[in-house]
Amino acid sequence: MLKPILLVEDNPNDLELTLIALEKSHLANEVVVVRDGAEALEYLECRGAFIGRVSGNPAVILLDLKLPKVDGLEVLRHIRQSETLKSTPVVMLTSSREEQDVVRSYALGVNAYVVKPVEFKEFVRAIADLGVFWAVLNEPPPGSVRAMRRT
Repeated sequence: MLKPILLVEDNPNDLELTLIALEKSHLANEVVVVRDGAEALEYLECRGAFIGRVSGNPAVILLDLKLPKVDGLEVLRHIRQSETLKSTPVVMLTSSREEQDVVRSYALGVNAYVVKPVEFKEFVRAIADLGVFWAVLNEPPPGSVRAMRRT
């Protein structure tokens, strides 16, 4: 069973573009979408609306920085403090180029910080590359299931 990609994104336009880009990369992984930081934590902790989901960590978490309810940095902090989540790869996927956001993200243990490109083709290429790297090329932590590419 392939591990899903968790996409935490509140902007409908960025969400649609990200899903298109991931689809174009032909990953077999399911993409689970949540719209705010509180919902992301519920998913990761198998509670609330996600109490019955299959347990296990996602292959990668694509996490927006500026989120309603609980911001991306707080979600990242929670992930890195959790024994069961701390080895899960997290990519901060944001429009913020502010140095303090980059520094704080890396200080909290983000695996990568990617600024969303403005141009459509660049955005699609960047997201597709992220999906392939983290779900296919990256060697996951021991005990994880490695993704296989669809042909």
